[in-house]
Amino acid sequence: MRAITVRDRAAGLAGLSLTEEPYPHAAENDVVVRVHAAGFTRGELDWPATWSDRAGRDRTPSVPGHEVSGVVAELGYGTTGLTVGQRVFGLTDWARNGSLAEYVAVEARNLAPLPAGVDHTVAAALPISGLTAWQGLFDHGRLAAGQTVLIHGVAGGVGSVAAQLAREAGARVIGTGRAGDRDTAFGLGVDAFLDLRADPLEDAGQVDVVFDVIGGDVLDRSAALVRAGGTLVTIVSPPAVRPPDGRAIFFVVEADRARLADLARRVRDGRLRPIVGAVRTLAEAPSAFAPTQRVSGKTIIRVTEGG
Repeated sequence: MRAITVRDRAAGLAGLSLTEEPYPHAAENDVVVRVHAAGFTRGELDWPATWSDRAGRDRTPSVPGHEVSGVVAELGYGTTGLTVGQRVFGLTDWARNGSLAEYVAVEARNLAPLPAGVDHTVAAALPISGLTAWQGLFDHGRLAAGQTVLIHGVAGGVGSVAAQLAREAGARVIGTGRAGDRDTAFGLGVDAFLDLRADPLEDAGQVDVVFDVIGGDVLDRSAALVRAGGTLVTIVSPPAVRPPDGRAIFFVVEADRARLADLARRVRDGRLRPIVGAVRTLAEAPSAFAPTQRVSGKTIIRVTEGG
């Protein structure tokens, strides 16, 4: 099968290449998915799990990409809950070969059925962004109706989904980003928008939840905006500055089949719209990791047509 692989950690993005790799083995409770569309995170080549398995052993050549949408091609021994030919989407394991390939082996529990009418390119933009947004807002941030949430990077993959989910939950949403993100932010239904380069962050006022995907100085300065009993949530790194009378949480997204299915139903029903940016072929995936210009929305790799 064709796949994007990396072999040399020191080579960085230059080490990404399109190669021929063996068809994946379906272990117990796995399925092999014929990949129709895949999503990736540009920082993956810095993740230890890209290069080593859970025992610390070198696993190169490795295939990046951890968001997948496709069709079940094969069931591993003991796999239940899915059938051959079924449309599915979800997360691949961090420490196994990923989705930038024509086929990928995935634990069945990390996949959810994909409703008819939801395109694979849209579904591939949903697993990391959707689960991260939900878990950050509600599982960790405990956001409730009537509260106010400040979402940094609101026009990005995670932020755009978070804004829509927070609005549906009855929260007031303040978004941040660059000046060019303003129209996108208001299109998502935010109540207010701050340009991080021009507007004082303190203009947000006191909020119940800060959801951060930027880190650094923005994360540090946000701690003071969290009102008593509120929560600062980030996916970048453990916060160095904590709210005076609130919680500070750093988390890594976890697979959740039931939540994936719920998010897919929202997309099918028109209640949630992941922002898909550029759609590239598998051969174009290496250049997509390092775009020459800023791309709005999440870049998706289209691997197989149809389905």
